[in-house]
Amino acid sequence: MPVFGKCKMKRTAIFSPTWDSLGGGERYASAVARLLLDSDYSVDIWWPKNISQSIKARFAIDISQANFVPFPSNYQLITMNYELVFWVTDGSLPVSLAKKTLIHYQIPFKNPGFLNKIKAHFYPSVCNSFYTKEVIDKTYGINSQVVYPPVDVNSFLPQTKTNTIVSIARFSTLLHAKRQDTLIDAFSRLSKELSGWELVLAGGSTDPRYVSLLKKQVKNLPVKIITNPPLHKIRQLLAQAKIFWSATGFGINTALHPEKAEHFGITVVEAMSAGTVPIVTNAGGHRETVIASQNGFLWTTLDELIDCTIKLARDPKLLQSLSKSAKDRSKLFSTAVFNRELTQLL
Repeated sequence: MPVFGKCKMKRTAIFSPTWDSLGGGERYASAVARLLLDSDYSVDIWWPKNISQSIKARFAIDISQANFVPFPSNYQLITMNYELVFWVTDGSLPVSLAKKTLIHYQIPFKNPGFLNKIKAHFYPSVCNSFYTKEVIDKTYGINSQVVYPPVDVNSFLPQTKTNTIVSIARFSTLLHAKRQDTLIDAFSRLSKELSGWELVLAGGSTDPRYVSLLKKQVKNLPVKIITNPPLHKIRQLLAQAKIFWSATGFGINTALHPEKAEHFGITVVEAMSAGTVPIVTNAGGHRETVIASQNGFLWTTLDELIDCTIKLARDPKLLQSLSKSAKDRSKLFSTAVFNRELTQLL
């Protein structure tokens, strides 16, 4: 009988221009890499150094089996060697000769340039939310698909809840600023109404000046600021808090600046998974994860944020009901759902 060799593994290349930032796009790309590795693909990450340990520490996604290789100078021809190229775009698009090239839009760009608009029609595209899709489709003249980012709902579980409001967001004033200053302002106005409650602001930071300004704003309020917390600390904060706040997109005209609202909001879903009720801005991807008065609240003005928070804090039955609904809804954004829907695109 003839002896057949092993089937040749399918090769894929994954590109992101900002792997070193380890933001939402890199989290999405890491999840794609993990899915492909589990599907017996050989995965090349186009990045000059192996950052798999940093990815695991940040996202709890193990892609150590992937190959980290520098971006090829003649990448256009190199793509011919790949079954799949997964490209996280910063607005610019590649010239790819791979069997299949899938473009991921993480940010709702409005001014990509004429040539990129032409290229967009040659490749299938996937967005991280319908909010992003609406802008991308109009900008590029395409019909993209939506696959929500995956959330490891089994790792964000509720613990004994304390009288804590938490916000998990990068301390930054760039792109879509998270507006922790607004949250401190709101808490200063309601703290007398909610004796015994505290606000915890946590997130990555590369802007010590902004953090310093926030600390000065806090004064004597029961507010904690935690910079660059490890993943286990984030899980603990979400597990123990009763309420989750976000002010991303506050005061922004999203018709003019769609990129400044939350494009999806992974931490909102992580909070929901931990049974922490979200009270978040009525903008961007928040509208897709939070259904007002069912699993949280959406706010437009500071008065609405304050009123919703006081209402929830003073009504244990309502808090318990919304907490359960939030946890149930978070399952719609699980890793299992992501893997199933992305596999259909591949």
